[in-house]
Amino acid sequence: MKKPFVTKEQLEAITSEYPTPFHLYDEKGIRENVRNLQKAFSWNAGYKEYFAVKATPNPRILEILKQEGCGVDCSSLTELMLSDIVGFKDDEIMFTSNVTPREDFALARKLNALITLDDITHIDYLEEIAGLPETISLRFNPGGNFVIDNAIMDTPQDAKYGLTREQMSEAVKILMEKGVKHFGIHAFLASNTIANEYYPALARILFETAVELKNETGAHFSFINLSGGVGIPYRPDQEATNIFEVGDGVKKAFEDVLAPQGMGDINIYTELGRYVLAPFGHLVARVLHEKHIHKEYIGLDACAANLMRPAMYGAYHHITIMGKENAPCDHVYDVTGGLCENNDKFAIDRELPEIEIGDLVVLHDTGAHGFAMGYNYNGKLRSAEILLKEDGTTELIRRAERPDDYFGTLDFSKWGK
Repeated sequence: MKKPFVTKEQLEAITSEYPTPFHLYDEKGIRENVRNLQKAFSWNAGYKEYFAVKATPNPRILEILKQEGCGVDCSSLTELMLSDIVGFKDDEIMFTSNVTPREDFALARKLNALITLDDITHIDYLEEIAGLPETISLRFNPGGNFVIDNAIMDTPQDAKYGLTREQMSEAVKILMEKGVKHFGIHAFLASNTIANEYYPALARILFETAVELKNETGAHFSFINLSGGVGIPYRPDQEATNIFEVGDGVKKAFEDVLAPQGMGDINIYTELGRYVLAPFGHLVARVLHEKHIHKEYIGLDACAANLMRPAMYGAYHHITIMGKENAPCDHVYDVTGGLCENNDKFAIDRELPEIEIGDLVVLHDTGAHGFAMGYNYNGKLRSAEILLKEDGTTELIRRAERPDDYFGTLDFSKWGK
């Protein structure tokens, strides 16, 4: 059973100050989780977590992660700007993008960020825009299927990202001729994988590729970026990833492949936005309506504009009815929002306790790719974000949108407004 990180009494107090819906983040849980991640990879002297800003682009959250020694992974101009404002500098910023606009590369170079190229054609593109840095990373796509223990985990051959193996060799040679001195390799081969074997299997592929490229070209590789993909147990019956077992598995691959080749000085980087943040966020809402037709419906004051994943992916998010945690789940509901879209459902045929209008509802695991994926369809306004601090107090870290925010990009002067 998943348990909220707040009590009903705490939430009632918070909602007396901040109206629902809102996203709530657990500072204590975030800090403890990051520290465990760092312990799991402490065997690598240069290890660093580059938190994926796209997962939770809030400066207060980024500040907490910076205090814990994390860097940031950015993929757009505004994510770079946000990271710069918070105080991330130079190699604390990893810039990994695709179909990259000129101004994004220009700012990444101005900030002296570590840049990952997604395509071989981006070599000349970046050089013409802002020049090439001494250290550069290449995103690798090995193609085919990514398989662990005879099970297909994902299909890189269908992904739009990265360079082929042949292009990796060609790119390294071109970049060395142009004066690049140090290289990194980046790859993302599977999403939200809770199997402890994922990172070690990925690491072995990248370590072997680095050895091959070094032997082919003489290039110096300074880091391997395992990117993201380590998942969380969204469902209560799923077993959580054991990050210490994962770290040990990557260490073994490191010792088997890199160390014998004299490449034991390579730094290991990760970009675990979901793993770091998702379990430590709740979407908090209230029951607004109930409907009894062909099915039983419970309507919340939140909708897919506040949490898109169920509507977009059919993703599961556990639901707790606050104050009824121990009540029998003897009712079956579709839990919905108010968008004019039939896929605006947080749960379908979900067994839950009897629900009443006004009940407080917690949707679990929204700390990453929750608020960040919000949108304004139907004129819906994005919610507030609130931090539950370690001392039990709360901090408003993003106010809720107002109608003037929604209309702020429009010019009403033609109508005299």
